[in-house]
Amino acid sequence: MTVAIIGAGIGGLSLGLSLHKLNIPFKIYESVKVIKPLGVGINIQPHAVRELYALGLEHKLNKIGLQTKEVGYFSAQGGLIWSEKRGLHAGYNWPQYSIHRGSLQKLLYQELMKRAGPSAIKLNSTLSDWSEDTQHVTLRFCEKYTGRFTTTEKAEVVIACDGINSIVRQSLYPDERDANWSGIMMWRGVVKGPKFLTGKTMVMVGKKDCKFVAYPISEFADGNILINWICDLRYPPEYDWQKQDWNRTGKLSDIFPFFKDWRFSWLDVPSLLNGTSSIFEYPMVDRNPLSKWTFGKVTLLGDAAHAMYPIGSNGASQAILDSVHLAAMINKYGINEKALLNYEKVRLKTVNKIVEANRLDGPDKILDIVAHKAPKGFLRIQDILSEDELDTISNQYKKTAGFDVNVLNASKAILH
Repeated sequence: MTVAIIGAGIGGLSLGLSLHKLNIPFKIYESVKVIKPLGVGINIQPHAVRELYALGLEHKLNKIGLQTKEVGYFSAQGGLIWSEKRGLHAGYNWPQYSIHRGSLQKLLYQELMKRAGPSAIKLNSTLSDWSEDTQHVTLRFCEKYTGRFTTTEKAEVVIACDGINSIVRQSLYPDERDANWSGIMMWRGVVKGPKFLTGKTMVMVGKKDCKFVAYPISEFADGNILINWICDLRYPPEYDWQKQDWNRTGKLSDIFPFFKDWRFSWLDVPSLLNGTSSIFEYPMVDRNPLSKWTFGKVTLLGDAAHAMYPIGSNGASQAILDSVHLAAMINKYGINEKALLNYEKVRLKTVNKIVEANRLDGPDKILDIVAHKAPKGFLRIQDILSEDELDTISNQYKKTAGFDVNVLNASKAILH
C-alpha cells in the first residue's frame, strides 16, 4: 500500500519525510527533470520549525537559515511604528527562520534522498489524469513539455502538493476561475549588503499600495548579509496581470522611482535596489477557500489547498503543518479515505481563516492605519496609535495563524 504525492515542493517533501519517519510507504512524482533550488527568501514560523526539528533537521536548518530576532514596521518616512521580538527572542521554544526557499527545498530533498533513497522520488513525471476503483487509484503520467505518455502507477491515496496552479485541484474544481489577483504586483530580489538594525531584523516599510520588505537570509564571513527584499505596488484594475510569468524578469525602472527617496539612517533602499543583479516580478494572488479538499482517495495539501497572499510570512509554514497532520492521520487510520477526511477536518477551517486574514492584510494592516492617519509621518507613534492597539493587531493574527506563544509552548510536535 502506497501514498502517491504529486509535487516535490516544500509541502510534498515535508510529507515524504513525515511518512518515512512513520514507516509509511510513499512515492513522490515531480514534473521537472532536475530539482533546482529556485525562489527567494521565505520565513518559517516557530510552529512549523517545531515540526522540522521533530524530523531531525535542527542542526541543518541552523546552517542554511538565520534565526530572526525581530520584525519592525516603519512609515514611508522611516519612522518606527511597532517592533516585536520573534522566535526564541519572543519566548518561543523554537526559533523563526529567515531562509532562502531554494535552500530549504534542497535540504528537504537531500535529506529525503539520504533517508529513503533515490527511488522515493520520480522526476519528469507530470500527472495527466487518474481513475479510482474500490482498492486503488491509477495514475497516468507524461512529460511536462512534450505531453508524451511515460508511465502508469497505482496507489491507495493521492496527495496533491502541486502548488497554486494545481493540476489535481483544477480537475476536482473544473469551474474554478483563475487565481484571485490582489491588485498588487511584486518585485523580489536578493543582494549582498550591510547589516541593519539588529542584523537579523525583518522590516515592513510604507503601506499596502507601496511597500518595501527586507530581511537577511544568510551571513557572509566579511560581516555583510544576503538581504531578501520585496517591493509591492498597486496597479489599476484593468492591468492584465495574467500575461505575467510567475518568475518574469523584472525591471528596476518599474520600481525605482517609487523608492528612490527611501534612504533612512538604518537602511538605504535605493542602494539595495541598484545593487541587485536579478529581479523577478509576479502578481500577488491567492485562491478562494474551499469547503472540501478530499474527494474519494484524493486530497489537497499546501498551496493546492489554500494558496494565500504572502502576508504574515505563513504560507510555507502552513504547508509543513499540513504534511505532519496528514502523516499523523494516515498513521492512525491507515492509508485510506478516513485518514484524508480526518486530516481535512483538522486543517481546512483553520487554514481558510488564515487565507481570509491575509486578504485583510494580516498584521501589515498597521502600516495602512498609520499611513492614513499620518501620511507625512509622525514624531511620536503614541499620538497615532496606542501600544495596546498595536499589540492587539499583532496578537490577533498570531492566534489565527496558530502561533500564539503560550498555546504553542504548551503543546508537543505532531510527530513527537
